[in-house]
Amino acid sequence: MPPTDWVLDTNVLISAALSPKGAPHALVQCVLAHGSLVFCEATFAELRSRLYRPKFDSYLSLEMREDLLHDFRASARWVEPKRIAPYSRDPSDDVFIATALAAGLGLLVSGDKDLLDARMPEGLRVLTPTEALALCA
Repeated sequence: MPPTDWVLDTNVLISAALSPKGAPHALVQCVLAHGSLVFCEATFAELRSRLYRPKFDSYLSLEMREDLLHDFRASARWVEPKRIAPYSRDPSDDVFIATALAAGLGLLVSGDKDLLDARMPEGLRVLTPTEALALCA
């Protein structure tokens, strides 16, 4: 049985918002149709801050960004990681691992090489959007 709750790294969510083609967009659509995105305040704050970067101005209107954040916030499952341990070369990625653990999930999805190469705690693995889409479909 495919997972119903998913932690998707910020890069996956932004890729999905920028292009209706490709695995990230299809994965987000599948997750929203059959389950929930999982966030903690820190992962959502990262998404919000990155989504409002000026480099995305020509791709996403302010209204589109606000709608996306509103919809994700309203439909998400929220968790509060108890402890964020060092796993990744990039310490800012560890919150995604902690969020997946707090949600009791066995996987998280990322295209970030630091997360894909990170030493995962037992019972947790990182999938690319393409790998995750195969599980969701």
